[in-house]
Amino acid sequence: MLLAIDAGNTNVVFAVFDGAEKRAHWRISTDSRRTADEYAVWLISLMGMKGLSPADITDAILSSVVPSQTYALTKLAEEHFGCEPMRVGAPDVDLGIRIKLDNPREAGADRVVNAVSAVAAYPTPLIVIDIGTGTTFDVVDAAGDFLGGVIAPGPALSLDALHKVAAQLPKVDIVRPATAIGRGTVGAMQSGMFWGYTGLIEGILKRIIAELSPDGLTPVTVIGTGGLVRLFAEGSDLIHHIDGDLTLRGLRLIHERNSPRLKTGSYDRQEASDG
Repeated sequence: MLLAIDAGNTNVVFAVFDGAEKRAHWRISTDSRRTADEYAVWLISLMGMKGLSPADITDAILSSVVPSQTYALTKLAEEHFGCEPMRVGAPDVDLGIRIKLDNPREAGADRVVNAVSAVAAYPTPLIVIDIGTGTTFDVVDAAGDFLGGVIAPGPALSLDALHKVAAQLPKVDIVRPATAIGRGTVGAMQSGMFWGYTGLIEGILKRIIAELSPDGLTPVTVIGTGGLVRLFAEGSDLIHHIDGDLTLRGLRLIHERNSPRLKTGSYDRQEASDG
């Protein structure tokens, strides 16, 4: 079985795959002080509740945008699961798509994994919008090549910054308000965050779509993922699919492509249900 690890700025997500089947997944908040042993105590306990044990794990793959945790998660795989994890971004890992950035080494591991997963499941050209600590718009052209995209602050980060720098503004939840006009400070902040951020999402998507399809005749697929995507998708009709397993599925596909036992020449197009 494969242990897939996605280390993001907010959460670290673990999943166990038995072939193409995802047996279970778990998430824990990202903490730069957490050690391999702390991860092991938490993860092995949860695995046991699903009838899984470290002995079931034969391979591991790691995508990390948190350098302080890359070492701990690598040691977790090596010391507690007996396997050296495949690292997304390592020179010897074949992604199966071309990275057309000015400097390909700048491509974030999470963004590349999402692009790989999206290309395998959805029509190109496409855009993946991932709403988390940051909000990224990742663009793949009709040939399946990763072109780059847009990086913006995430809604929670923006709201937290507003609360910290404005002494009289409270910290509020991110929700869809009933009306655009807020009848109080909380309502005004929630409206500004939800509709303001929806405007950001739609504005950027429309500009990218215009660049991918200047004549407007080529359909562009938009896939949403990340913790807050469902909320903001309610306010826009530009997001066609919501795919909560996009990153984890991408890790499995990259491992499958590069594993000596499983290696294939290309990704087979896979169906992905919204969810």
